[in-house]
Parts: sequence; structure tokens; C-alpha cells
Amino acid sequence: MRRDIFQAIADPTRRAIITLIALQAMTPNAIAENFHTTRQAVSKHLRILTECELVKQEQRGREIYYSLEINKMKEIDQWIEQFRKIWESRFQQLDQVLSTLKKQK
Repeated sequence: MRRDIFQAIADPTRRAIITLIALQAMTPNAIAENFHTTRQAVSKHLRILTECELVKQEQRGREIYYSLEINKMKEIDQWIEQFRKIWESRFQQLDQVLSTLKKQK
């Protein structure tokens, strides 16, 4: 089943997992140590993130390491960028209005 990446990142635990593995690959046990939840719950979150292709798995000996899939994160950033541009434009317009009002006083 292909999941939606935006539903995946809507969950705060999954966002925290993404933050954890952004700098270095980690095993499920290492990830689970950072949460007050069961290892099984963390595994479920990792499965969802993997299905969305936000994280990738790499087998190293007996361990599986999870790391961030940068290209999928870029997809999220591109979607957000359109809103960033809109809001930056609105803030610039607001700055101009405030500057004009300040000069009138």
C-alpha cells in the first residue's frame, strides 16, 4: 500500500524519527530509546515512513539501519516552497504598509 507522505509527516512521532535519523542512520532499537513507547510502535512508524519512501533501510550484518531519503524530503520542500513565496510576498506588502503609516505620523 502506497501511503501519502503528508499523512506520514503529520504524526509528531514520525517527525521526531525523521529528525533523529537526519544526521545519522540508526537501528530501530536506537531510535526506540528516544521515545516513551514500545519498540513495536516505533517499528510501525518506521514501516509507514519506509512505505512513503521518506526513509530507507540498509542491512549491515545482523542490524537494519534506517536513514533519511533526501529526495523525498525535497519533494516536501518543493510543495511548501509555493506557500513560503506567498507569505514572503504578503509580509513584504505588510512592511510597506507599516512603513507608509509610520511616515504619515
